[in-house]
Amino acid sequence: MGCTYGGVTMPKYLIGTAYLMVVFLTVLLLFAVNSPTHTYNRRADERSPSRPTFSPHENGNTIHQKKTLQKLPDAIIIGVAKAGTRALIDMLNLHSGVAVAKAEVHFFDEESNYKMGFPWYISQMPNAFPGQLTVEKSPGYFTAIKAPERIHQMNPDIKLLLIVREPAMRMVSEYTQYFHEALEKHKSYTPINDFLLKDGEIDVENNSALKSSLYYVHMQNWLKYFPRDSFHVVDGEKLIRSPWEEMAKVERFLKLDPQINASYFYFNETKGFNCFRNSKKDGCLGDSKGRAHPFVEPAILQKLHQFFHEPNKKFCEFVGQTFNWM
Repeated sequence: MGCTYGGVTMPKYLIGTAYLMVVFLTVLLLFAVNSPTHTYNRRADERSPSRPTFSPHENGNTIHQKKTLQKLPDAIIIGVAKAGTRALIDMLNLHSGVAVAKAEVHFFDEESNYKMGFPWYISQMPNAFPGQLTVEKSPGYFTAIKAPERIHQMNPDIKLLLIVREPAMRMVSEYTQYFHEALEKHKSYTPINDFLLKDGEIDVENNSALKSSLYYVHMQNWLKYFPRDSFHVVDGEKLIRSPWEEMAKVERFLKLDPQINASYFYFNETKGFNCFRNSKKDGCLGDSKGRAHPFVEPAILQKLHQFFHEPNKKFCEFVGQTFNWM
């Protein structure tokens, strides 16, 4: 038998089935209303603490899955070229609290790099763990007119490391690099006497190597933007003889725990200078470092020493330090 609805007789088994369907749909609807939504929310999912953040830039830094990040530097070695900047950054890299850029970045002194912007600059930085200082070195910054202002705009509180050596010998070291590069490329080269002097005389206007050794001129430009305590000046001559003593001063300036000591160094008889070793790095500077200087006539060196005497005094007044080569 069946039941009649609106003149239509329906079998009882269909009525029972319809009733069960109504009950099932009612229960399903109640469950859906009282349950959290399962609609995918992309922004909420990105904030979930169980997932790594893949945003390329967060507060200007690049975040990586291994809890390291690329960030703007905490300190920069700004120069001077051919005074020991490579040795300084390699020795600084011995410290567990420091991450150093692998190559010279030249962001603030080369227009083509600067135009690429800070995202590119950050991409050149090392992957640093939390608590590590990021350090880069570009020796051209010290003599670049625009570099101090640009760096100040980035971070007015940044730490600046400057390494210097006796100015005339710095010029000879620059010539040594120039000479060997010319030989490797099978190019002609200027004799050293003509490189250091022009017709036997000091040529301030046209000798770029001599200009780079006028430390006080460039320091004047930097002091327009940074106070004296933003700088630490490393004695390049002492860094060669007793690197652990100079590095202890650098550690204090950067507020690093004291780590780098005499046990990190050993004297290499073949190269004639100290090499270093620890868990982060073991070895000497490359073959391009520590090359024998060409012979320079004593009269030429004497003329250069006399010329640099007054500029050196001004530089020492600026930085509040004296050096053995004064």
